[in-house]
Amino acid sequence: MKKLLEVVFAVVIIALIGCYLMLDAGDGVSAQGKAGAQSQNASQSAVPETLPEKSADISPDIPISSDVESLDVEPQAADEHQAVSEKTPPPAENDRTQEPVKSIFSELRKDAATMQLASPGAVDSFEARTYANDVSGTGYYPMTGDFSISGGFPETAQYESYGENPVKQVSRDPLSTFSLDVNTTSYANTRRFLNEGRLPDPDAVRVEELVNYFPAMDQDMAPRHVEGSPFDVAYELAPCPWNEDNTLLWMTMTAKGVDFSEAPRANLVFLVDVSGSMSPPERLPLVQSALKMLSQQMRPDDMISLVTYAGSTAVALEATPGRERGKITAAIDSLGAGGSTAGAAGLTLAYEQARRAYIKGGVNRILLCTDGDFNVGVSDSETLESMIEREREGGVTLSILGFGTDNYNDAMMTKISNVGNGNYSYVDSMSEARKVLNEEMTSTLVTVAKDVKAQIEFNPANVMEYRQIGYEKRILRDEDFNNDAIDAGDVGAGRRVTILYELTPAGGKPSVDPLRYQASPEPVSRDDFTPTEMKSDEVAWLKFRWKEPDGVKSSMAETPIMKTESAKSFSDAGTGLRFSAAVAAYGQKLRNGSHLSDTTWSQIEAWADASRGSDPYRAEFVQLVKLAGSLSGGNKPAEK
Repeated sequence: MKKLLEVVFAVVIIALIGCYLMLDAGDGVSAQGKAGAQSQNASQSAVPETLPEKSADISPDIPISSDVESLDVEPQAADEHQAVSEKTPPPAENDRTQEPVKSIFSELRKDAATMQLASPGAVDSFEARTYANDVSGTGYYPMTGDFSISGGFPETAQYESYGENPVKQVSRDPLSTFSLDVNTTSYANTRRFLNEGRLPDPDAVRVEELVNYFPAMDQDMAPRHVEGSPFDVAYELAPCPWNEDNTLLWMTMTAKGVDFSEAPRANLVFLVDVSGSMSPPERLPLVQSALKMLSQQMRPDDMISLVTYAGSTAVALEATPGRERGKITAAIDSLGAGGSTAGAAGLTLAYEQARRAYIKGGVNRILLCTDGDFNVGVSDSETLESMIEREREGGVTLSILGFGTDNYNDAMMTKISNVGNGNYSYVDSMSEARKVLNEEMTSTLVTVAKDVKAQIEFNPANVMEYRQIGYEKRILRDEDFNNDAIDAGDVGAGRRVTILYELTPAGGKPSVDPLRYQASPEPVSRDDFTPTEMKSDEVAWLKFRWKEPDGVKSSMAETPIMKTESAKSFSDAGTGLRFSAAVAAYGQKLRNGSHLSDTTWSQIEAWADASRGSDPYRAEFVQLVKLAGSLSGGNKPAEK
């Protein structure tokens, strides 16, 4: 409801400004008519023949939609506002050509405060910029390209809160069960926040998606193949950098690689949101560039379809062989934004197209490009999930590329991507599109293991407590591990998944006091265990299940996590563990996590910088840590 009020409010204000300016122009025509001038000449004299180059014509064809937040009314600092005002002072009190607009801003302040849509400072900034744009001296205010209210009105992006994993006692809860997650959405979205000069919404930060963003480096610990599985596993233990009394367990699972030229044929349906909210340059125009780049890499026998949705749906391109690149490019270039967002209807039509061109044994996938703002038809996540799950069982999977800022519906896309057996990535730039759709194309499109679950049993002889870092949205019940009916994450070819735990060693300081009435208190010595329980230096036992891409029954593999793979100090650990620790610390701190309340941004920066190697993505991360530290107020501890 509030979002609707925002849209109506902004539309009314824009309309009133237009009406007042038209009336003002009419008064000029009438005055000159009384002097005997021709009506046409009077009109021409009232309106300047040309507008400044920065001006953007306001056309009735431009949709005004839920993306009205793209009007640039950003709160400015007092000195910045004063500088704008001094450069272009408001018009004199007796200048009647300005009175209608001045009146509108007066009403805008009242309504903004009443409806809690914008701060008075945001309106002040808007007014100052409007006067600054009156370069012709006629009382007309051309709206420039940076006209947006992203800073003044509250962001309408939607994020789900998944909380934070608690510390668990091994004696009471020795099993940790979860689904693997290959999404990297949170990293790119968090980067976008920081590059805009603001800290992210804590719920937009999901630590596992940050850690899994980075490809492996040659300097990282080499994984070992787990017999009978499509995975290689690496692990290492080291003192935890933010709490040296504890131990950090770092594990990676890397799926077998596949050369795209040898991968099964692909049947891709590009499902593109062309509603009004997708009109800004970081949305539909970026989508078009990304899809053209992807289509250029498809093989001659791969099939590509293009479906669009806004207030209605349409097939912009029937299934077309990849060799017909010109036809595919022309269809993508023809897209334009406008209207509401009938997302469910678009999905239904896309699935129809996917079934028509279905390739048995191939990659049959819908690639949904949207800001997630489904506002027409079926828009509740449960109904959408049911439809996507049915289609998934029929062999058509769903991947999502998220675009946009202020009305970005991450909560919706996270939920439906979890059941779509595909990937979910956020694209904030062409560079990110290149990473997802070019450098990682095979892992994005080709699944080598589906419904992948992991279960770790900790050995109480070596571990007293554990806390999993991240994966809150992927936690499963222990009994779900052996239940093949329970859906889990899919892993693409060559994809590496990183898993982190903070462990309290046996004999260490527990986070929970010993219980008074329990018959068997928490053991603190290896002497409390039988030889069988401590038959080796096992810290934990890793089991994982997966299904073949077209399979219905899971297979299982297992491997021990040995205490012998331990570094004496954090600085002695491998680059993989140290860099992952820095990224995990960055994520927890952005979430205001209680476990890093005494850790500073400069410490995190040092950990990352010492382990980044030559990887450009890791180098970029170091800069993001610096930026987050600046926006957070430097090296003060995180707020508790």
